[in-house]
Amino acid sequence: MAQHVAQPTPTTPVVPAKLPLKDVAPWAVFFGVLMLVLLYFVGAEQGATSVVSGEGVHEWVHDARHLLGFPCH
Repeated sequence: MAQHVAQPTPTTPVVPAKLPLKDVAPWAVFFGVLMLVLLYFVGAEQGATSVVSGEGVHEWVHDARHLLGFPCH
């Protein structure tokens, strides 16, 4: 009974495409601002600094506050 052994085939190395920083920068700024707004709503949206009146935002992000270590009670 013959055994078949897989032989490696020569391939050309894969070179990742270069991505200019000027193409990435606007998206990085956009997502950075988005994350800061999200962090505000999760961490500080209640009490005297509240942008939205009522407890709606607090109730929606209540568990995320505790997960991230923000006290709320």
